[in-house]
Amino acid sequence: MNTVIIDYDAGNVKSLQFALERLGVEAVLTDDIELIAGADRVIFPGQGEAVSAMKKLKKHGLDQLIPSLKQPVLGICLGMQLLCDETEEGQTKGLGIVPTKVVKFPDSVKVPQMGWNIVTHSNTGLFQGIQQDCYMYLVHSYFVPIEPETSAKSNYAGEYSVAINKNNFYGVQFHPEKSSKAGSQLLENFLKI
Repeated sequence: MNTVIIDYDAGNVKSLQFALERLGVEAVLTDDIELIAGADRVIFPGQGEAVSAMKKLKKHGLDQLIPSLKQPVLGICLGMQLLCDETEEGQTKGLGIVPTKVVKFPDSVKVPQMGWNIVTHSNTGLFQGIQQDCYMYLVHSYFVPIEPETSAKSNYAGEYSVAINKNNFYGVQFHPEKSSKAGSQLLENFLKI
């Protein structure tokens, strides 16, 4: 299976590559449009800040490519947020795949939210075989509200989406590559979709 990780200089992806290697997958890190378009699975990671991330995507034409992909695509952390219409972070327009706006946690809580948090999920798709109320590792200051596309949620100053799914696009706010056994199972589930 041909799996690619989109390379747009948005965070350290080594731990993601190592997590995939443990599952027997050699993922190619690339910004090459043809390689990405021809892959069986595409992973769209991201750490950092939305404005510069979108600039980098546009520079390589990836902002046009990603929404047109037909194979399974997994957005991780900032990658999930950029699948949405827009984000309050820098009032940035996203890729427009999931019709919602990413918002900032209220001032009443510490940001970024960092560490392990309980995830309640649908028991289907990415979460098949993963224990209910599992713990996943999160680091973020912005979040996706609960939407029809929500497939898992957590709670920090109220409930919010930690996983979304629309057609062939999947997004997780947490870092599966840093989320122990449950995260590894989720990556394996994605590779089987």
